[in-house]
Amino acid sequence: MFWTLELASHLEEAPWPATKDELIDYAIRSGAPLEVVENLQELDDEGEIYEGVEDIWPDYPTQDDFFFNEDEY
Repeated sequence: MFWTLELASHLEEAPWPATKDELIDYAIRSGAPLEVVENLQELDDEGEIYEGVEDIWPDYPTQDDFFFNEDEY
C-alpha cells in the first residue's frame, strides 16, 4: 500500500465515518484512480469503521503541518 497526497486527496470528501467497503464504493463512484481502490482493498478488514483519512494513512498531513499564516492572505 502506497499513499501520496494526490491519492489521499480523493478521499477527503468521502462520507466519514465509513467502512472499507463503503470507501471502496465511494472511490469507484467518484472516479478516483485505480491506485486508490487498490490501496483500500489492501486494508485489513475486521469490520473497522474509519473516521477519516488519518485512520487509513496516519502520516496524512493536516493544516497544522504547514507553516504559513492564513491571516496574511
